[in-house]
Amino acid sequence: MKPPKNTRRRGFVLTPVGLKRLQAAILAMEIADNKGEHFTLEKLAALMNVSTKTLSRLWSLNTSVDQKTLRLCYDTFNLELRREDYAILNESNKTETSKALSLSLNIRNQNFVPYLPVNSVINEQHEQFEQLWAYPDGPISLDSPLYIERPAIEEPVYREVMQPGCVIRIRAPRGMGKSSLVLRLLAFAETQGYRTVNLNCNQIDADYVTDLNKLLRCICWRVATQLGIDPNLNEQWDEEIGCKLSCSLYFQNCLLKQSQSPVVLVLNEVDCLFEHPHIAQEFFALLRSWYEEARQDSNWQKLRLVVVYSTEVYVSLDINRSPFNIGLPIRLPEFTQQQVEDLARRHGLNWYSGNEATKLMSLVGGHPALIQIALYHLCCQGMSLEHLVKEAMTNGGIYRYHLWRHWAILQDKPHLAKIYTDIVTAKQSIYLNPIEAYKLDSLGLISFEGDRIKPRCELYRAYFEKQLSTIFSSRGWKAV
Repeated sequence: MKPPKNTRRRGFVLTPVGLKRLQAAILAMEIADNKGEHFTLEKLAALMNVSTKTLSRLWSLNTSVDQKTLRLCYDTFNLELRREDYAILNESNKTETSKALSLSLNIRNQNFVPYLPVNSVINEQHEQFEQLWAYPDGPISLDSPLYIERPAIEEPVYREVMQPGCVIRIRAPRGMGKSSLVLRLLAFAETQGYRTVNLNCNQIDADYVTDLNKLLRCICWRVATQLGIDPNLNEQWDEEIGCKLSCSLYFQNCLLKQSQSPVVLVLNEVDCLFEHPHIAQEFFALLRSWYEEARQDSNWQKLRLVVVYSTEVYVSLDINRSPFNIGLPIRLPEFTQQQVEDLARRHGLNWYSGNEATKLMSLVGGHPALIQIALYHLCCQGMSLEHLVKEAMTNGGIYRYHLWRHWAILQDKPHLAKIYTDIVTAKQSIYLNPIEAYKLDSLGLISFEGDRIKPRCELYRAYFEKQLSTIFSSRGWKAV
């Protein structure tokens, strides 16, 4: 007598981490071998040597696949299948488990990857997954369903980081998504077998950023440590030749020469160096020299440099020594209305008419951080959109901390505050000196209409018109 058929067959589904790794590898092959064009489902199935039906099952998470199929898919892109890449589940309860997993997915809307209706799952499981919507402060994790893909930005960055000796400059005001993009760039680089180092300059002690020798030694130590190399700085550092040449030789001989694969070095928050113009001049001239060395030196070609900044402090650098006019410049755009509606649905809001998105964007535009904060309060705090808009411009509204930060900066810069007062009180957009426009743009306070300037959004116009006009009239401030 045959044993009864087991109805609880164990199968495998991708986890959010595993799906992200596989998608990054597919994107890399599309860029390298398919001129950046997305593979069709049929082409992908042929590459992986599986059927299109099997591949659809893998993407949809509706049913599991066997481990052999999973390994086959990963092997196609030279990926090692790790334990965190998949989950084992029982066939009888796969539907519930798949729904739970789908909440953490963030996949591109491509012709070979069907769109997951995240909002429908969220509506069904709202209480169970309420913890997904932590207050939006900081980068969005790789496995979050709340990250909005921006292929027009991400794909050029992924292509560029594969170029020998490249420099990528990511510049945007706070809250535009720089850190979230960097996380994805580093994840992509790791799928290529690159070594990665993410160095936040705000973590460097204040007395180190005023001493070039200390600064460069600190950076060398941090990079070596993150690469798993004994820094051994005292033996490698030669005071006789100066700190910049010592740093360059250390990178070339001790870090890059010993590495079999490219090294992606992210220098985050370099704005802190702008407050010390002499240090900034020397440091950024050094970065540019590395970029120029890479044109003829195979070791320097291993270095892929990513510089991330918002330029909230204007600094004048020699154009021939600055790294800010080389490499690939990236400016992060605001969300479109379609992206805002997509994000609202991922929060479980039924914004299908477009009226709600239009109303919110009439207040804050497509500013990613301000949109995220609004959706958090609408979804998790039970606030209505009408109440949010009504209270947003007050010192007790949901944007108070964001507005207070800008207010503190303007108070410290009366000349800039006076100029911004003219902008927010003007009946139409105005012309502005390019340097002053640069400073205000770096703060994220303005937008451009050709050569003319206007407040970035209605929230800024209304709030700062009230605050600045009150201050200037009561204190009699004068521009200095």
